[in-house]
Amino acid sequence: MAVITFTSDYGLIDHRVAAVKGKILTLKEDVTIVDITHEIQAYNLLQTAYIVRNAYPFFPKGTVHIISVDSFHTPERKFLLYKADGHYFIAADNGILSLIFYDLKPEAVYEITFNSGYEDDLHFTSTDIFAPVAVHLQNGGLPEVIGRKFKEPKQLSFPRAVFNESERFLVGEIMYVDNFGNVVSNIHRKFFEKCCIGYDRFIVKFRNLALSRIHNQYTDIVYDWTKEHEFHGKAAAVFNDADLLELTIYKGNRDNGAKTLFGLQVGENIYVEFEK
Repeated sequence: MAVITFTSDYGLIDHRVAAVKGKILTLKEDVTIVDITHEIQAYNLLQTAYIVRNAYPFFPKGTVHIISVDSFHTPERKFLLYKADGHYFIAADNGILSLIFYDLKPEAVYEITFNSGYEDDLHFTSTDIFAPVAVHLQNGGLPEVIGRKFKEPKQLSFPRAVFNESERFLVGEIMYVDNFGNVVSNIHRKFFEKCCIGYDRFIVKFRNLALSRIHNQYTDIVYDWTKEHEFHGKAAAVFNDADLLELTIYKGNRDNGAKTLFGLQVGENIYVEFEK
């Protein structure tokens, strides 16, 4: 089954998403198009990376992923095709692919060149470049036909959590806020567990609040399901399905979730202090 996913910052009010899907279907009627999301904040590469990184592994190997975020054509901009983890990824050379694969080396990187010499005829990158490339690949075409090997794609630094061993604390950064208002940090479970070695206790600190426990999953917050309603609005820390430390309000939402009630923003620090 030929699958193409589509991620963008276009929103759903304008014509752009429909235009790209229409172009794909015009070129290949029997393809399955799956929307990952079109609600990315305009030009937000970190948000895009978090969403795509956690979505693509659930698709079949060989899936082609179009990433139309900060992707409009300029005379200087290159467009890339990444082959990584058995999937293809099409995006602008703006660093987004280095954020998605900050810990995984791509199998191959190509600069898309099939439109070389016709740049003046390009009006909309996603229909004029990304869609034809995606269909070419799903028709069994080789990457070398539409591109050439490229060795210097733009690199962006993914924010990493840091452990200050002498001061006995871990410093992370808020990198994402989800639809329920949950605040996601860049503190990975494996790194946290490594930092825990030799310590008996820890405290998660943010703003003027502190939590002394991290739950393994969201539903662990409720320890008595006969009184589940009493846990509504309870603050907690959990490792989410991406194994990242997340601050949450049980049964919270965009209006009364962790982001709002804690007053936290992307880029703010979160700390874990260790005690013996």
